[in-house]
Amino acid sequence: MKRRDFINWVGLGWIASSLPVAIAACSSQTTPVSKDWQTVGTSAELDKTGQLLAKNSPAGTVLVVGTSKAGNLTAVDPTCTHAGCTVEWKADTKKFACPCHGSEYGADGKVQKGPATNPLKTYAVKIEGNSVVVKPT
Repeated sequence: MKRRDFINWVGLGWIASSLPVAIAACSSQTTPVSKDWQTVGTSAELDKTGQLLAKNSPAGTVLVVGTSKAGNLTAVDPTCTHAGCTVEWKADTKKFACPCHGSEYGADGKVQKGPATNPLKTYAVKIEGNSVVVKPT
C-alpha cells in the first residue's frame, strides 16, 4: 500500500468515526427533565455561601440562593437567555447579573435590563430534611 493511500484511509476512518458524535451534538433531542421534586444539594452546602450551584442535577442546571434558616429561597436555571453565559447572584442588589453582556434579572427570573428579552427558567424550591429540592414551575 502506498503512503498516500494509507493516509487517505486513515483520514476517511477518522471522519467516519467522528460522524456519529457530530450528528448527536446537532440533534435537537434533549433529555426529559422530571416534573417531580429533585435533590440538588444539602442545606449545609447552601448555608456556607448563601448559594448552591448544581450543574448536573436531575432537574438540569440550577442555582439556588438564600439560606435554609431564612426560608427565602430562590431557584433558577442560571443560563442567560441572551447568550448562554452563567449569571451570577448579586446579593447586595438582589439581582442575577450576566457577566457577558450585562443583562440583569430580578429574583423572580424576569428581565430587568437587556439585551436579554426572555426570563430565566425558575424552580419551586424547599428544604426537605437536610436536602435542598427543586421542581420546575
